[in-house]
Amino acid sequence: MLKKFPAGVLVFFFLFSVSAVCWGADEDLTVYVTNTGERYHREGCSSLRRSRIPISLGEAVRSGYDPCSICKPPGLFGKAPVPEESGRPLYRVNVAELALSAEAELPRMVPAEVIDHVDGDTVRVRILNAPGSVGAVETIRLIGVDTPETVHPSKPVERFGKEASNFTRERLLGKSVYLAFDWDLRDRYGRLLAYIYTGEGRCFNALLVQEGYGFAYTRFPFQFMEEFRALEQQARNEKRGLWGDDDR
Repeated sequence: MLKKFPAGVLVFFFLFSVSAVCWGADEDLTVYVTNTGERYHREGCSSLRRSRIPISLGEAVRSGYDPCSICKPPGLFGKAPVPEESGRPLYRVNVAELALSAEAELPRMVPAEVIDHVDGDTVRVRILNAPGSVGAVETIRLIGVDTPETVHPSKPVERFGKEASNFTRERLLGKSVYLAFDWDLRDRYGRLLAYIYTGEGRCFNALLVQEGYGFAYTRFPFQFMEEFRALEQQARNEKRGLWGDDDR
């Protein structure tokens, strides 16, 4: 025999169920943020007219974004956000207070495989047992180096851009690598910011600068800034790569 519940109780359970459907979502769900806003949005929200940066729901919540009051995106109903450093901690060179990239400890880094390359300073990787807010597949923007453009939507291919892009593809594509991190985990486009280390323990970011395939990118501070500046100056002095003669 079915037990009868008071009408008020039934209404409560109905509203609770609707809330769970409307507002509960997995933290890997993609939502969107803007360059300057403080809220996250559903795709197609009118607030995304000027900029539209994809980000996971979990990352949006952990970063302090509030849900948009217009498009009403889902929230993490019924569970607390997973801390960034849950599980295996991310190896951050700034926390370790390292002075040089060669001092980094390979066993403490996150192992990954390079599955695609975008240009000289950007690749895509697959990460097994990804810790915290790091996804199973991520686009990596290399920290501290800026190579000439080859795929920018509004800029032509820049001098020595193809050479830098080819160097990264030949050295990294299909290879097992290790990831170390710094102050900021992501850039404004949602890309993961990392130092890529080869199996031999060499920092590929530093190698790009040292061999003249890229500039030391000092617009934003990073732990190895002084080292990278010195490597760029060395490349300039020795006329390596993009610092070589135009008629080479």
